[in-house]
Amino acid sequence: MNFRGRYKPDTVGFQIAPMIDIMLFLLCFFVTMQIYMQWETEIDIKLPTAATAQVEQRLPGEIILNLRKSGEVTVNGRKFSDPELSSLLRQVVDPKTGFPGQPVLIRADGDTSYQRLIHVLDLCRANDIWNISFATGPGDEKAAK
Repeated sequence: MNFRGRYKPDTVGFQIAPMIDIMLFLLCFFVTMQIYMQWETEIDIKLPTAATAQVEQRLPGEIILNLRKSGEVTVNGRKFSDPELSSLLRQVVDPKTGFPGQPVLIRADGDTSYQRLIHVLDLCRANDIWNISFATGPGDEKAAK
């Protein structure tokens, strides 16, 4: 008996369920990557170390000021002069465009001039930014004992 002669298989159409799975996977991937992309760190900055340094939780919308050894200030990979930085900080705390309690993280190179660091801190304070923290690297455990 020849059963195959009369049977014609249906052609498989577009499958929506696997496509939805792929799209959800891509969405999760890009949301996760977007979170990590916001954590801006300059690779060539050598942070000062502290024996009691801890990795703290990042605050949402935190602005990171990278202060290089040469005294340049960069935010999101862009160099800022003092007037430009002051203008940026003013926009950040403006109630119309920003958030008055905006957290700012200063990542200063260990060899940066103390005077330059205080000047950047003074710019923050002049623009009414009070939620400031400093980044440090993990210290030597032997030195802590």
